Amino acid sequence: AQLSGQLETLSVEVGDRVEQGALLAQIDPRIYESRVAGDRARVDSLTAQLAERNASMELARINHTRNQAMADRNLIARDLLDTSAAQLKQAQAQVASVRAQLKEAQSTLDGDAANLGYARIYAPMSGTVVSISALEGQTLNANQITPTILRIADLDTMTVTAQVAEADIGRVQTDMPVYFTTLGQANRRWQGSVRQIQPTPDIVNEVVLFRVLVDVDNRDGVLLPDMTAQVFFVLAQARDVLTLPAAAVSNSSESKDKGFVQVPGPSGPTQRAVETGLRNRELVEIVSGLAEGDSVLLPASGPSTTAKASESPPRRGLLGGPH
Repeated sequence: AQLSGQLETLSVEVGDRVEQGALLAQIDPRIYESRVAGDRARVDSLTAQLAERNASMELARINHTRNQAMADRNLIARDLLDTSAAQLKQAQAQVASVRAQLKEAQSTLDGDAANLGYARIYAPMSGTVVSISALEGQTLNANQITPTILRIADLDTMTVTAQVAEADIGRVQTDMPVYFTTLGQANRRWQGSVRQIQPTPDIVNEVVLFRVLVDVDNRDGVLLPDMTAQVFFVLAQARDVLTLPAAAVSNSSESKDKGFVQVPGPSGPTQRAVETGLRNRELVEIVSGLAEGDSVLLPASGPSTTAKASESPPRRGLLGGPH
């Protein structure tokens, strides 16, 4: 609200969907209507005065022109010509003064008319009414602060604010794909991408956390403000690849892309080198060294416990755990 006054009507409730330009509320307009009416009356009065002054100026111009012609033929005294010239200048000054007053009155009228327009509050955007801070009949005071009547949010696109530790923030980039889950629907994944990494961190219990903003489509309206989300940043992904349980692959000291597996055989298990790709907490991508259907032994298990290399659905690398 940009005006002070009593909130006369409130046309919406929390949860209502409104379109841009819809009437939301109205402040009692009577004081502002009376100001506009008074301003218009003054403008009308000054307009009439200006017409009168213009007529007087035109008469003074005619008289002075006549006196000038007669003075050129020495038919009138010089002081009469000087008097008519002064009367013409006086009339011109009066016209200029009334014009200035009319401009001031018109400016006042425009300002008060604008204030009267502010008495009717329209939706600045399409969205959903998410909160109402004022009630019908309440008096609003806009002299020192701008009172908030209600809040509208565009819930079709939601922004997730993820807090990422400083140890991980260096691997997060703009436009990086992201998915997240919510507490109420842990089995559903929402997809999005990183829109912004805010440079100013939050320090919580001496832990430095950077805010990462992620936009997500919410046209079905399932996501609501202030929900808790568990966010995963996708560093890389692989599709239709061979995978093994992470426990079945031993890391190589030579390279992070090398590893070893225990393969069962007639004379007992043997060690086989494999080339690995992406990995997460559960699975490791096998680039070479095994074929689909090959059996490997799981460590710390009986000889009958084996795992088979198999094609996996899309697996994604996770950034050090959820945020």
